[in-house]
Amino acid sequence: MKARVHVTLKNGVLDPQGKAIEQALGALGFNGVEDVRQGKVIEFSLAERDPAKARADVEAMCQKLLANTVIENYAIELDG
Repeated sequence: MKARVHVTLKNGVLDPQGKAIEQALGALGFNGVEDVRQGKVIEFSLAERDPAKARADVEAMCQKLLANTVIENYAIELDG
C-alpha cells in the first residue's frame, strides 16, 4: 500500500519560504498570487494491507516523527 503525507504549516505560523516564493512569482510576472504556503510531501510504501491499520500506523508516524504538530498540519492519503 502506498502512503502520501502532506505536511503544511498551520495558519498563523510565519512561512518565510512561502513569502519568498510569492515574491519570486511576482518578480517573474505572475501577478495576483497571494498567501503562498510552502509544505512538503512524504511518500512511502507500507507492507500493511488493512486500510484501517495502515491509516492508524501512518497517523502514529505523523504524530511521532513526520510532522511537528505544534506548528504543522498533515493530511494522509492511502492508495492500494
